[in-house]
Amino acid sequence: MINQYLLGGFLASVLGFVLVYSSQKKKSRGSTKLKKDCFKTSANGVCMPDAAYDNDVLIVGAAVAGSALAHTLAKDVLRVHVIESDLRQPDRIVGELLQPGGYLKLVELGLEDTVNNIDAQKVFGYTLFKDGRKTKLPYPLEIFHSDVSGRSFHNGCFVQRLREKASSLPNVKLEQGTATSLIEEKGTVKGVQYKTKTGEELTAYAPLTIVCDGCFSNLRRSLCYPKVDVPSCFVGLVLENCKLPYANHGHVILADPSPILFYPISSSEIRCLVAVAGQNVPFLSNGEMAHYLKTVVAPQVPSKLCTAFLYAIERGNVRTMGNRSMPAAPYPTPGALLMGDAFNMRHPLTGGMTVALSDIVVLRDLLRPLHDLNDAPALCKYLESFYTLPKPVASTINTLVDAFYKVFCASPDQARKEMREACFDYLSLGGYLF
Repeated sequence: MINQYLLGGFLASVLGFVLVYSSQKKKSRGSTKLKKDCFKTSANGVCMPDAAYDNDVLIVGAAVAGSALAHTLAKDVLRVHVIESDLRQPDRIVGELLQPGGYLKLVELGLEDTVNNIDAQKVFGYTLFKDGRKTKLPYPLEIFHSDVSGRSFHNGCFVQRLREKASSLPNVKLEQGTATSLIEEKGTVKGVQYKTKTGEELTAYAPLTIVCDGCFSNLRRSLCYPKVDVPSCFVGLVLENCKLPYANHGHVILADPSPILFYPISSSEIRCLVAVAGQNVPFLSNGEMAHYLKTVVAPQVPSKLCTAFLYAIERGNVRTMGNRSMPAAPYPTPGALLMGDAFNMRHPLTGGMTVALSDIVVLRDLLRPLHDLNDAPALCKYLESFYTLPKPVASTINTLVDAFYKVFCASPDQARKEMREACFDYLSLGGYLF
């Protein structure tokens, strides 16, 4: 079953990339302004109440979404306070492949240099393997500058570069602390309560609080109707000192019972993700996982990678992560917004970073014409569009995953088998993905 997510993920990512590019051509035709009778001018041009806030925006979470958002809003002269539970370099097995549409958004946000100096690798498409056959699926990059492509890297290196970029601005305060609850007054969010790394309980206030603390967010229940599903799991390994059959490409092997994915994360390392459907994941501690990888997965790994794959298993650095999905179901709350995986989750190979960066562009453009962030009800009404404007990108990716899930589902039904085969043949003949 999970093979549908992987294939759907690639196809949806490409379609999302095209949609992101086309949306760049559209300019705002106007903007809604808050009532001017609530304006007061502060030193930085943002209206502040009589009891002035120390910050204009409070951001909970400093991974990809939170760090990029902090830099973007601070460039627009807003005072930004970021609270992140752990400022050490993250060590994740996903969030490592930024699609071309996501890179275009980095350029639009002035953050394209964050993929420099981290040994990031350019990715120009995927190679798909099925039943001894293979076909290359290139990104449609012909009309773009030569620097535009996907980028793959260690997630933690990318996040740290984004944090460095944000904290380099004088009006950004990046602090380690764990947000424990939202501070509300008469239905309006005023800020958050948090604990520092030393255990001290503090509060932070701002006219606008943006919650983007990831898939394990403990604040989103106050801002949406979360329905989290974990349909599958990834088993992650790192292969060292070997070469992919096709350089600068992701590799998807439609194995039995589920696909295997390979892509570069540095000049000397290749990430391998083995999809496992459902919740019945072999145990790591008792050797079940190693046995499964050696006896079921390894025989289906391309010969060029098999030795490195087996060596990675022997080294024992095997990790698992549940693949979470959660539809966006927010309810407008004065003084607060949701963003990133705290707001909407899809399979991690379907352009999650692209969606987050696209959302940041939308929010930046919404906030730019405003002169006051302190009239919470008016701001809330105005920012309701934030939950609808990103839908062309986010909903396209999310919807297409489900559609391709059905097309590529391994099924005993003959019609479904033929549809799956026909799609592979179409792509092999150079068919377009959109």
